[in-house]
Amino acid sequence: MDRKVRVLFVCLGNICRSPLAEGAFRKLLRERGLQGRFEVDSAGTGAWHRGEAMDPRARKVLEEEGAYFPHVARQITREDALRYDHILAMDRENLREVLRRFPEARGKVRLLLDYLGGGEVPDPYYGDLQDCREAYWTVEAACRAFLAHLEGDGARGAPPAGEA
Repeated sequence: MDRKVRVLFVCLGNICRSPLAEGAFRKLLRERGLQGRFEVDSAGTGAWHRGEAMDPRARKVLEEEGAYFPHVARQITREDALRYDHILAMDRENLREVLRRFPEARGKVRLLLDYLGGGEVPDPYYGDLQDCREAYWTVEAACRAFLAHLEGDGARGAPPAGEA
């Protein structure tokens, strides 16, 4: 591989779902010794939490799962839309917002759960710790499927047929 594969996870505020997905993916890469082949980050479509730490429940879940990493919330930028090979949104609203603001990202943006057959990652923000755990388990399974897809189709392959 000539350069690192760039993967960006996106949710609304970048304090719950996208950091959970980023942590899960980083953990999978670490377990497989692939971290040097990827550049991984996350961002939010909204700016409300920019500069803040991740939600304490998300941090606790990542710590429990051995997937914690230092994180400061940020908002997605045009540079991100141009730079990243894969932009994986947690739900349709955020997917539409990325495409509305950055039409040049078309073809790189899809729902993370497309790699598990479709759907959206439920937002645990208004829930409890268990909701955060369940969101983690969902994104971890999707990240496994995404990584298997990359390993099977090459790092810049299309999503599973009929999706995105």
